[in-house]
Amino acid sequence: MDRIVTVNRKTKETDISITLNLDGTGKADIDTGIGFFDHMLEGFARHGFFDLTCKVKGDLHVDGHHTVEDTGIVLGQAISQAVGDKKGICRYGSFTLPMDDALALCAVDLCGRPFLNFGYEPTVERVGELETELIKEFFYAISYSAAMNLHIKILDGYNNHHIIEAMFKAFAKALDLATCYDKRITDVLSTKGAL
Repeated sequence: MDRIVTVNRKTKETDISITLNLDGTGKADIDTGIGFFDHMLEGFARHGFFDLTCKVKGDLHVDGHHTVEDTGIVLGQAISQAVGDKKGICRYGSFTLPMDDALALCAVDLCGRPFLNFGYEPTVERVGELETELIKEFFYAISYSAAMNLHIKILDGYNNHHIIEAMFKAFAKALDLATCYDKRITDVLSTKGAL
C-alpha cells in the first residue's frame, strides 16, 4: 500500500502544499522562505527516509510565526493521513541523536492522542532567519494535527544550531521507527483494538 499523500492549506496568512511519502528514500524539495527552516526540513526528510516536497508562501513581512506553525499543521495532517488506519505499524519510536555538542532525545507514540512534552529553552533569539521560539510552535502543531504523543528533550549541548538540528533529526528517526511495519502486528498495536 502506497503511503503517499498531498495536503494543501490556504489561509490569508499562508499558502502551503506538502507531499509526503513515508516509504521514500530521503529526497526533499523544500521552499518555506526561511533558509534555516528549509535546512531542518531537508534533514528531517533525509534522516527519516521520507520523500518530502514542501512549498510555503507565508506572510514573512510580518514574521515567521504563521509560516512555521502552519507548516507544522500541514505536515502533521500529512503524517496522519499517510499512516492511515495504523494497522501493522510499530506505533512507537524513540531515538537519541548526537550532533557534536548536542544530544537530543525524541519519543513518538502514534496513539491518536495529541500531546507535546518539549524540553528546550533557546539561548539565542534566532538561528539564521528562524526565530528559535518557533521551534516549539512547529512541534506543537505537528503533535496536535497528527494526534501523536511527542516528547523532545535536549540532554546536552550549547550550540543552538546543533541542538535544533539534532532535534529535527531525532524526530525523523523516531517517526521512521514508529511508522515502520512489523509482521508480528496484524491489526493495530493496542489492547483497545483501536488507535
